[in-house]
Amino acid sequence: MPQITFLGAGSVVFTRQLITDLLRLPDLPTLDIALHDIDTDRLEVARLTALNVATQLDRSIRVTASADRRAALTGADFVINMIQVGGIDATKVDLELPASRGLRQTIGDTTGVGGVFRALRTFPVLTGIARDMGEVCPDAWFLNYTNPMAMNIWWMSVVAPDIKAVGLCHSVYWTVNDLCELIGVPLEGTHYRAAGVNHQAWLTEWSRDGEDLYPRLRALIDGDEDLQRRVRAEIFRRVGFYPTETSEHSSEYLSWFLRSDAQIERFRIEPLQYVGISEENVREFHQAQQLLTAGDDIPLHDEGDAAEYAPQIIHSIVTGTRREIHANVPNDGLIDNLPRGAVVEVPATVDSDGVHPVAWGSIPPAGAALNRTYLSVADLTIRAAQEGDPELVRRAVLTDPNASSTLTPEQIWELCDALTAAHADLLPVSLGGRLDEARA
Repeated sequence: MPQITFLGAGSVVFTRQLITDLLRLPDLPTLDIALHDIDTDRLEVARLTALNVATQLDRSIRVTASADRRAALTGADFVINMIQVGGIDATKVDLELPASRGLRQTIGDTTGVGGVFRALRTFPVLTGIARDMGEVCPDAWFLNYTNPMAMNIWWMSVVAPDIKAVGLCHSVYWTVNDLCELIGVPLEGTHYRAAGVNHQAWLTEWSRDGEDLYPRLRALIDGDEDLQRRVRAEIFRRVGFYPTETSEHSSEYLSWFLRSDAQIERFRIEPLQYVGISEENVREFHQAQQLLTAGDDIPLHDEGDAAEYAPQIIHSIVTGTRREIHANVPNDGLIDNLPRGAVVEVPATVDSDGVHPVAWGSIPPAGAALNRTYLSVADLTIRAAQEGDPELVRRAVLTDPNASSTLTPEQIWELCDALTAAHADLLPVSLGGRLDEARA
């Protein structure tokens, strides 16, 4: 009976999606689902969610729930990580405090000032998870969904290189899904591959029945002024390859878009978008809580929307079914023109022996140049946490194109001081916080 431990299981909608995908795989054996969250109310809703999904799908399942992380990890074969350290309150600070200083973000969880501070408060918890895994489930696969993806997997490779850690994101799949819909081509039967870094990988292969589909997309964009007002279409036109994250999210990785009101209007960007998304997630949690408390069924997504990689990895390892996904892993010679050791996103095959990243070679030079800036922010953030150096935190934010296109160096230092004070309970003492890392 494979044991799958969910960390941050109180992310109830995502927990529901993953368990639904798992239980829809008919050849998986009975699963042992261990749920963990520090919020006991959310944890109970997660437990009821798992049981309700199993009932609706007529599948046998064993479910345990514990606020004790170590207990939930004991004996795990797979660990799915989706924690959000600080929750919605910390997320709002990451977005709203910089906005009050003139620095606009849309999602703020991957790079830039929001991504840096989310990483710094997540690293101590990841270190604690790695310590527990090394003692109670050293052979388990660590399947990470928590952002900032590249920084978190990079951190795991530094503090726990023996843990089998893989970062998972659905952005490549949904990018191709949406592009196929845009040009009127069925997704089924389409061949696609992307490589780069998470949320800024480049779709370098996209064809169907031997036909390169990029000419159709170029012609469509060239003839459609409305499409030309989308961030990703602009990046595609300038770089030559389509990026694998939404326009809203892609806008904050570069200096091109959020720096002025005119660009925001031209490309129809919604700053602070993730505040609304986060509030909607809270509403969805309460709706699920009400349904389950009343004994009603919660809604399940359509089978055709099963795009998450964690269930696919688990299925392949347990059953030996071979498939290809996209994975975030340290760059051990996988991409030639990105820094060695940095975390990159590449295709990977999965089978009973695990996840096997594909050695890609070089990615498009212009895309690599943008990726290197992204990875420089991540590198400085990792070093800041390793060395306990607050100055490196500020230099990481200074390196971010969006921040440096909007704020002066002095303003960036002052903003980082303010964010450090706001997140003090979640940041290590060495970086200006009050967190006892040994207890994370």
